[in-house]
Amino acid sequence: MGTYNKGILGAFSGKVGPVVGANWRGKEVLRSLPRKSNKAATPEQALHRLKFASVIGFLGPIYPILSRYYGANQGEKSRVNRAMSYHMKEVIVYADPDFTFAYNKVQLAKGYLIGVEAGAISTATTNTIDFSWNDNSGQGEAVATDKLVVGVYDAATKNWIYSLGVADRSATTGSLLLPITLSGATVEVWALFASADGKRNSTSTYLGNVVVS
Repeated sequence: MGTYNKGILGAFSGKVGPVVGANWRGKEVLRSLPRKSNKAATPEQALHRLKFASVIGFLGPIYPILSRYYGANQGEKSRVNRAMSYHMKEVIVYADPDFTFAYNKVQLAKGYLIGVEAGAISTATTNTIDFSWNDNSGQGEAVATDKLVVGVYDAATKNWIYSLGVADRSATTGSLLLPITLSGATVEVWALFASADGKRNSTSTYLGNVVVS
């Protein structure tokens, strides 16, 4: 049932007859109801739907990172929308019968803050990834208190582990404790820096993969 907010000529939300009213990013919008189709999807359509679903499944768990750090909202296109568009065009790869991802092209964040310099990963400690990097505070807008944000992906289970604050930029080292279920797994790792107030961030850096000890 639709709800009129300002009378018959005003905005409304919900369904009224063949139309749907909603508020989208501060704008009142009106959409017609989609028509159901009894036609079977063509192979191309089915493949595109699988591609789209694969990207959503891949990026969905790291929504908190993308929504904070993937560039800036542009009009009606949100940060997550922009990340989806980029990964659909540049990252996902079809290897019959499934889709996979070019991990070196994956972007968890996009920004202009100075990023991770000489980043490296190791797993000397059980169920832990150890990070190291150069303290490049003072370059551009980089400061000592910028936070290292990391994302870890296990392709076998399609699970993500992430942290929005492993350590300060000036620390040059930090660690992320992983679930014991990832012991022995090969994981892909990315990192970026974000300012303490969250207003600035770097583009993410792919640090490679590592076998969890």
